[in-house]
Amino acid sequence: MQDRDAEQRESRARELTLAMAQQREALARQDPVLARAHEQTPPLEWRLRTGGFEGLFRMIVEQQVSVAAAASIWKRVCEGLGEVTPEAVLGRDIETLRAFGLSGQKARYGQEIARAQTEGHIDFAHLGRLGDDEAIVALTAIKGVGRWTAETFLMFCEGRVDVFPAGDVALQEALRWAEGADERLKEKAFYQRADIWRPHRSVAAHLLWGWYGAVKRGEVALED
Repeated sequence: MQDRDAEQRESRARELTLAMAQQREALARQDPVLARAHEQTPPLEWRLRTGGFEGLFRMIVEQQVSVAAAASIWKRVCEGLGEVTPEAVLGRDIETLRAFGLSGQKARYGQEIARAQTEGHIDFAHLGRLGDDEAIVALTAIKGVGRWTAETFLMFCEGRVDVFPAGDVALQEALRWAEGADERLKEKAFYQRADIWRPHRSVAAHLLWGWYGAVKRGEVALED
């Protein structure tokens, strides 16, 4: 079952990656602000992650730590739980979960997500039947799941193509660079600005993230 899920996820990721290449071209023609980022950013892959309870729990676990630390902690969580399921998380107390490397807050949030699933407040198996806005409402109803987490979960764990996490500081900064602005747009204003990129806002986010990373790594120089 896991092998089949992985194959389906890889197939979907390939489809999204191919589509993203074409959609980037269209976005660059539509919005000149994105043209520079498009020209300076190499082809990007759409990396789909495991979804469902495991995917959302992992996103919580990995927040606000380095990539290396996130990988190390998640490995310990998987080894400690044996199987990453709501039942396994609820079957451990907070101190046991903390022993796997989680903070107390992240351990509690993991149990909140697990309870939401086991008590029927959210059904990850049928989340795909909800529209983007409905899915965000359902996810953010869980304690510990903010809007940014919900939006990035829908992008990277469900492969949704028109979700935009306007609260993301890296995206805000990338747009500021692209527009040559003095200040970053606030979240509400950024949502409005991103409307022009519908129905491919997730692709715009990938592009801005990719360009932001290239600038931070020194691969692209910003003009003074």
